[in-house]
Amino acid sequence: MAKTRPFRNGQAKARRPDPPGTGRRSVSANDPAHHGLPVHEVVLLLETDAAKGLGQDEVERRRTQFGANELPRSRSGGIARKLGRQFNNPLVYVLLAAAVVTVFLGEFLDSAVILAVVLVNTLIGFIQEVRAEAALDALHSLVRTHAAVMRGGERKHIPSEDLVPGDLVLLEAGDKVPADLRLVRLSALRVDESALTGESDPVAKDEVVLPRITPVADRRNMLYSGTLVTAGTGAGIVVAIGGETELGEIHRLMGAVRPVATPLTLKLARFSTTLTAAILGLAAVAFLAGLAHGEQPGQMFTAAVALAVGAIPEGLPAAVTVTLAIGVRRMARRRAVVRRLPVVETLGSTTVICSDKTGTFTENQMTVRALWTPTGLYDVTGSGYGPDGHITPSAAQHPGGRNLPAAPPRPHDAALHWSLLGGAACNDASVHREGSGWQVRGDPTEAAMLVAAGKGGIRVQAFLAANPRQEELPFTSERQFMATLHASTLPEGGAIVFVKGAVERVLELCSHEMDLQGAGRPVRRHSALGAAHALADKGLRVLATAMLSLPAGSRPLSATELRGRMTLTGLHAMHDPPREAAAASVKACQRAGVGVKMITGDHVRTAVTVAAAVGLAADRAAGTALTGAELDAIPAEKFPDAVERATVFARVSPEQKLRLIDALQSRGHVAAMTGDGVNDAPALRQANVGISMGRSGTEVAKEASDIVLTDDDFATIEAAVEEGRNVFDNLTKFIVWTLPTNMAEGLVILVAILLGATLPILPTQILWINMTTAVALGLMLAFEPKEPGLMSRPPRAPDRPLLTWALTVRVLLVSVLLVAGAWWLFEHEVSVGASVAQARTSAVNLFVAVEIFYLFSCRSLTRPAWRIGPFGNRWLLLGVVVQAAGQLALTYTPLMNELFHTAPIGVDAWLRIFGLALLASLAVAVDKRLRRSGF
Repeated sequence: MAKTRPFRNGQAKARRPDPPGTGRRSVSANDPAHHGLPVHEVVLLLETDAAKGLGQDEVERRRTQFGANELPRSRSGGIARKLGRQFNNPLVYVLLAAAVVTVFLGEFLDSAVILAVVLVNTLIGFIQEVRAEAALDALHSLVRTHAAVMRGGERKHIPSEDLVPGDLVLLEAGDKVPADLRLVRLSALRVDESALTGESDPVAKDEVVLPRITPVADRRNMLYSGTLVTAGTGAGIVVAIGGETELGEIHRLMGAVRPVATPLTLKLARFSTTLTAAILGLAAVAFLAGLAHGEQPGQMFTAAVALAVGAIPEGLPAAVTVTLAIGVRRMARRRAVVRRLPVVETLGSTTVICSDKTGTFTENQMTVRALWTPTGLYDVTGSGYGPDGHITPSAAQHPGGRNLPAAPPRPHDAALHWSLLGGAACNDASVHREGSGWQVRGDPTEAAMLVAAGKGGIRVQAFLAANPRQEELPFTSERQFMATLHASTLPEGGAIVFVKGAVERVLELCSHEMDLQGAGRPVRRHSALGAAHALADKGLRVLATAMLSLPAGSRPLSATELRGRMTLTGLHAMHDPPREAAAASVKACQRAGVGVKMITGDHVRTAVTVAAAVGLAADRAAGTALTGAELDAIPAEKFPDAVERATVFARVSPEQKLRLIDALQSRGHVAAMTGDGVNDAPALRQANVGISMGRSGTEVAKEASDIVLTDDDFATIEAAVEEGRNVFDNLTKFIVWTLPTNMAEGLVILVAILLGATLPILPTQILWINMTTAVALGLMLAFEPKEPGLMSRPPRAPDRPLLTWALTVRVLLVSVLLVAGAWWLFEHEVSVGASVAQARTSAVNLFVAVEIFYLFSCRSLTRPAWRIGPFGNRWLLLGVVVQAAGQLALTYTPLMNELFHTAPIGVDAWLRIFGLALLASLAVAVDKRLRRSGF
């Protein structure tokens, strides 16, 4: 053991943040930079044993010192905090203030009604937040939580959170790396680091000592928490746990990002502030006017409060919450789990979507698409790891230079048979069915070759049973190929060697190539290389296969013995295929005026190929495809323009993703960001809408996001944008519908005070109108289906007000019509001998009748009411029936007459009420026709 004991006095790792845009941390004197140290020095530094691991006593001490190996869970707080968040709304503040004032004035009924509105709004928001959190908890339960370790020379399986620095962790294919590890030994170890670095291909690991400044993505002797072992075995010493891991560093970066307010919350805040100022101004005018008429200050204060309560749209907070909740439910049916209600609408205002490539635009399932042999080119159908698909001769030009007919099929191609068999036998992956899908254990590339062999009718398991593997040369970054030796059942006995790997390396081993009948002929390297380059230019990853028959008693398998003796059998060309619906969804977004950009950590060639397949124009020469290195070279003042112009960003770091989102927002964009990896989390938090993947996403990404896609599909984002636009439409319809009534109610009281006249409507009657119509009529607009052409119009400008000038004029028009109609009707009823109670009852019913007629007009802000199918929203029809029943009860039942100071009215009064409501409806129709372009 070392004499110094670094764990006694400090942290396991001390770090400084990365220089911005470098994609790596700077190394300080306090950072041991384990990748830059030989294994024996790492063992001494961490005071452990590379063979036996830590003793149990030391484990307990370190667990006490360093805590659990887990990231801080950014929970949204307890019940009290969740409930408290629901009150964070300017209109709710106004309602609470009104409730307090009405209590002091002794208007307990008014106060109870107002508080009931606030309570309903609070409960709806609280329930939705709890349900979203429960859905996320269900997703978290899928994460693997155990690790294999050596402790005191004994192998144990422990929960991953029990790991401590210095533990010796054992890993094999399929394991998730539980902490940051320095490798001490390995065998053909390959790791999928896409969640951390964005690199889609598994990374081959080794034990070589690296320079201290080596970036994270190139540290081949390290394993990082949250990555996945796809092949081979290994053992590593834990050098960092929990928040001190690379994953934890990104978690901290994510925590430093302040969530961006949604367009809806900003617009509602401005709208509520303006509305509150207007209401208080009207109340002050009414109070001063009453004093000028010689009224008592106390009475005028009560009247001013009544005016304020009447003018406040009590149903607006509830309508906003219910409309958003309905949008959440609809999005859940379309496989999107929403964590924060306002984000539903934000999607509808989105102007640009920045999407990860792997798993979002693509299937995240490697698939062999083409097979080349020295005598043929073949197409492979089917997608993903499922067995469905066929291998057929290709009608395309042979990459070697010859045109091959598509039909009739050529005779049996022996080279194709041995190429498929070699790719499947020289292979450590397995594919199995799990539920309705297919799951892979091992390297995705090997899995693709295994599936291709099945499509070609190769019985791999039967071959391996008859020809068991006896030796192997594992893949290494230096060798760049894998070889396996199998006992042969051929008549001549001996053994069969299969090789697969990089084309150039396999060709170095080959002296011959296989012809159609299976005989060997001199290898034509230029033909094979030409085919490989032609397939690679299509964005395909190409691997070569070769075989060799060895006589009995041959020497052990070695790369030296194979060189110049192998026979080339063919090439496998594969890629992660674009999702079938991705291109259509990208086109739909572009048609809707929403820009789509690809941000990935993958190679630029791969990114450009996928971008072209899904309909994104990407050209490196034109500056529409940029790498992380190129982004770093762009001056700060030109950076936003470059980001605006480009559509593909490849090989980018987490910090660069953050800069990209920030640059787009600086240009006025409402940006949505999708991702599944740890490296996506900071940008997910910075974006206006963060969207993570439910299947492939990491815990950190899900915690950082606002929406979780349960199917990891870009098409779901397009569907969510559509739902978001519908939510905003329905909210706007509700506001346009409810404001004229509230404004007219306030103006009716104001006019009465200014004229010193009798009130045409009492405050309790105003509350009846506001509460019943908001619930029975207004909330039904939340169920309004999507209008035609919803995704054919551009997104709303972020700085566009909640109400356009045209809609403001309409609100004022309906308000004036209501005030004039109510005053005329009240005065007319009194003049023909009706009592004040009957005249007020007629005025109340006029307000409701106009609201009902106007409700049907508000189902569309541009189209005439008669063009909208009456049964498109059956909830609205039900609401009208319920409201009508309520009005009849208010008018004709003794109890309601007593509570609300109403009285029965005759048929002639009803005819006047409906006549005025019809006139108001016609006026709105004319205004809608004249101002159709102003919405």
